[in-house]
Amino acid sequence: MFDMMLLAETAGQQLPLGLFEYVFLAVSSLFVIIDPISAVPTFLAMTPSDTPQARIRMARLASVVAAGVLLSFAYAGKWIFSLLGITITAFQMAGSVVMLLVALDMLRARRSPVQETREEKNAGMAKEDIAITPLAVPILVGPGAISTAILLHNKASNFQQHVALLFCIIAVCGVSYLLLALSARGAKWLNPIFLRLAERLMGLLLAAIAMQFLINALKDLKVVSP
Repeated sequence: MFDMMLLAETAGQQLPLGLFEYVFLAVSSLFVIIDPISAVPTFLAMTPSDTPQARIRMARLASVVAAGVLLSFAYAGKWIFSLLGITITAFQMAGSVVMLLVALDMLRARRSPVQETREEKNAGMAKEDIAITPLAVPILVGPGAISTAILLHNKASNFQQHVALLFCIIAVCGVSYLLLALSARGAKWLNPIFLRLAERLMGLLLAAIAMQFLINALKDLKVVSP
């Protein structure tokens, strides 16, 4: 087995992930890039006068929309690339850079402008219903999350993994809904120290995932280059 792995690495090929490894990669990278825990303070700040029931309704709709957007881009990504003449290797390199930018801000324990800007937050505070925008897009699902979903779909090596990605996206968006709904009556459970610690740990994990995607893209580039 070791000889086979060494031979594949020498040839510049990437060994396909098993189903368990793929699911773990998909769930961890999607949860970290969506980062629903750090979205809670923004969610509450944008809905100061809404009832808990209204907040729960917004959280539910936002999570459904977020799942729909991720699934749409994940499964239509290759068609979009073909239409625009973009190679998956080029997008993998660009996506890894976007993920790394988000990760660096998470390591500083702050919400990345790639996920939401101050203008979007202010616009959300002025809206009566923030479910679709800016909560679903771009706070939960921004460029980083969309890039991650497309890269994960490209990494799926068989039908089982493609189906697994669908359930992983739904599961992560479901957890995001639960966290937002749990905070509907306030987020006293969200300790600032815990929030900063979790943010930095998830940022480190996301940075590692981003670098791995970049390494894979560079390997692919080496294989296809003359």
